[in-house]
Amino acid sequence: MSPLLEQVLQEIEQLTIEEQLEVISHATEQLKRRTLTQHNPKRSWQELRGIAPNLLNGQDAQEWVNQLRREQDDESI
Repeated sequence: MSPLLEQVLQEIEQLTIEEQLEVISHATEQLKRRTLTQHNPKRSWQELRGIAPNLLNGQDAQEWVNQLRREQDDESI
């Protein structure tokens, strides 16, 4: 155990029960945030570049979206 950790633990023992519970809550929230950040790293749109080249085959993007919407509307009838 590091000297810093020993010191922190000794200081925590001197706190009231409510303060100790606050320390636990704070530490838990910190760990949750770190765990979520590590498991779900933020992705950049640049990473998607080139994944599906020529997806639209030269078709206008807005026309492609409109076509998909029409197809979905037709399926739901």
